Amino acid sequence: MVTHDADQLATVPVPAPSAAVSAAVGTPSVAEAAALVGGGQLVVGKTVHGRVTVAVAADVDLRHHGDAEATPGLVDLAVNVRAGTPPAWLRTVLHDAVDASAAYPDARPARAAVAAAHGRDESEVLLTAGAAETFTLLARALTPRRAVVVHPSFTEPEAALRAAGHAVERLLLEPPSYLLRDVPEDADLVVLGNPTNPTSVLHPAAAVAALARPGRVLVVDEAFADTVPGEPGSLAGRTDLPGLLVVRSLTKTWGLAGLRVGYALGPADLVAALAAQQPHWPVSTPALAALVACSTPAARAEAAAAAHELTG
Repeated sequence: MVTHDADQLATVPVPAPSAAVSAAVGTPSVAEAAALVGGGQLVVGKTVHGRVTVAVAADVDLRHHGDAEATPGLVDLAVNVRAGTPPAWLRTVLHDAVDASAAYPDARPARAAVAAAHGRDESEVLLTAGAAETFTLLARALTPRRAVVVHPSFTEPEAALRAAGHAVERLLLEPPSYLLRDVPEDADLVVLGNPTNPTSVLHPAAAVAALARPGRVLVVDEAFADTVPGEPGSLAGRTDLPGLLVVRSLTKTWGLAGLRVGYALGPADLVAALAAQQPHWPVSTPALAALVACSTPAARAEAAAAAHELTG
């Protein structure tokens, strides 16, 4: 058992200080400060159980990916891609794109294809080198006063925000249902997944939409949205919600984790701000070709059929 005196704990910044505790024992926090005094990140905030108050901090590698543990002989389930992909017709598209890669990438056809597929204006489409790039661009472009990431979820948004020097609060959903609950009213950046990885919970579209409001950027990671028949939880077509940015990926349905291809849909001014953080030609010619091919009506019908087969 390790003990800490009040003077030491009083120097530790905590998310939930208490004036009453400070008056009683000389430090605004005991449980959270004791958990954080040795470093790490708070994973369980101050929680009262009867007469006992606890908090838990841990050193968490937010960029750890299960691939690192996929030693020979093990089945790698970390990538979560559909079996048998990419299909033969998409392989042909990719091979042809490699042959055309002597020229610099032209993103215009892919941007137009994605916009048409979702009924959006082209100015509302951001093409990215993998959906995860969007989170880095957000961290570079925005200066949130209060950023909240809903967990359990993909850890890359939090990792990107922290790497850019932004403070991040975690909103932990309660098992076993992991129902979505209100976020702090003054949060000006909120990030969540839908469906959520790793819980597979699909939050109702109306519940997610209710989190949008003026002055807030609401980022919804829909990397798994097309694995659900009919995409009932998707907000990709919503242009009426202020500050909504929907992140999509070709990784799961089409088996393109190694190609790094994704996109985001949102207000034109926000898309422009994110694009300003990208280098020239951020998306490769094969990735752009995949975006065009996978946005056609035939490909979207194949994806829909795969989603029904997956859940059947």
